[in-house]
Amino acid sequence: MARQIPGYEQPVGSTRKLDEAVRRTVLPGGLRVITEHVPGVRSATVGLWVGIGSRDEPPAVAGAAHYLEHLLFKGTRTRSATQIAEEIDAVGGEFNAFTAKEHTCYYAQVLDEDLPLAVDLVTDVVFEALCAESDVDTERSVVLEEIAMRDDDPEDLLHETFVGAVLAGHALAKPVLGTEESIRGMSAKALRGFYRRRYTLPRMVLAVAGNVEHAQVLRLARKALGERLSGPGTPVPPRRGRARITAGPRLELHTDDTEQAHVMLGMRALSRHDERRYALSVLNAALGGGMSSRLFQEIREQRGLAYQVYSSIAAYADTGHLSVYAGCQPERLGEVANVLRDVLGQVGKEGFTDAEVARAKGQLRGGLVLGLEDTASRMSRIGKQELNYGLYAGVDETVERIDAVTTEEVYDLARSLFSAPGGVSVGAVVGPYASPQDLPDDLHEVIAR
Repeated sequence: MARQIPGYEQPVGSTRKLDEAVRRTVLPGGLRVITEHVPGVRSATVGLWVGIGSRDEPPAVAGAAHYLEHLLFKGTRTRSATQIAEEIDAVGGEFNAFTAKEHTCYYAQVLDEDLPLAVDLVTDVVFEALCAESDVDTERSVVLEEIAMRDDDPEDLLHETFVGAVLAGHALAKPVLGTEESIRGMSAKALRGFYRRRYTLPRMVLAVAGNVEHAQVLRLARKALGERLSGPGTPVPPRRGRARITAGPRLELHTDDTEQAHVMLGMRALSRHDERRYALSVLNAALGGGMSSRLFQEIREQRGLAYQVYSSIAAYADTGHLSVYAGCQPERLGEVANVLRDVLGQVGKEGFTDAEVARAKGQLRGGLVLGLEDTASRMSRIGKQELNYGLYAGVDETVERIDAVTTEEVYDLARSLFSAPGGVSVGAVVGPYASPQDLPDDLHEVIAR
């Protein structure tokens, strides 16, 4: 197959075959439509991706992208909120949305025969929402409740605290939900302004997967969007750049009357454009991705220090982070922190064995393939790839990239990430401690100085 043309460079009005099942068309106005035909299924999932997330919000409207996610379902020029709910329920479908730091997605999953309804509903909500003043006030209370729910979940609160610390000073550090102060102060006018300026066709990808034909999806999109598909707009290229984050070592505490102490330690890592990202995925799986991982074996199986322990990675356009988590009895927090540091330090000095790397690659391969057993997962994969890279990578190609990672490459990356004592530069704790001074001395010593 010829070299793939990125979606943001593909001529308006043209269609490209990306593999046997995947097609991409760039419509007038800059909207990209990408579809994947999945034989043998009776469902279809439609997702309209908007390349706007919490990192794009000015301080005055922090949380606007997520607020809009709620608000757009409250009614359009042709449908009330009740009608939207009744139409999707009448076909047994699912209609929802989610907001992240760099994008928002509105999606509907239905039987294949109900694809026209799904395309119409998703486009109607995204493009024709009223954003009425009364609905803004109603959803304000709902969003504030969601913030309260996050704060009542120690792991969610811990993750938010850790990200705020490891990316301090960067727009990515802002919470997706916004803050109580920003949500209470956000006006309908400000939300409508954010909506009109940011929700534009060049920033969008319409992704559809399932028992669908590309030509059918194009007909439905043209019918639903009509005159919006006009003008000289071209797709916006993927975000790139290099983050300038200068925050030093930090240990953050959120005091909470919990039975466990929840700790997360880590450091900044790779952006999603870094060619070492496949090696990082293998490293993460070997470190804390399963029951045979180094962290699980050392902390739970051998020492019984925690019930739950894992590592995770996040990759954005210009930076990323790696973290390790454990929940333990408060009196064992210092011991757990020391073991976490020792495991990271050992990996940084010695790497992983060939057997550990082989298991990690097998885990990634299996997780990738098994995770694509439904049309929603396939829609998400093609939509994110188009938005984040402008390119499509098939499952076989991705598996090949994972298989190509060597033990030496994983070791080199581990050495660069964990070069400081334990490699840890940021820590966050949620637990029954009145002040940072009440945290174990061992934990303070783990944070690299």
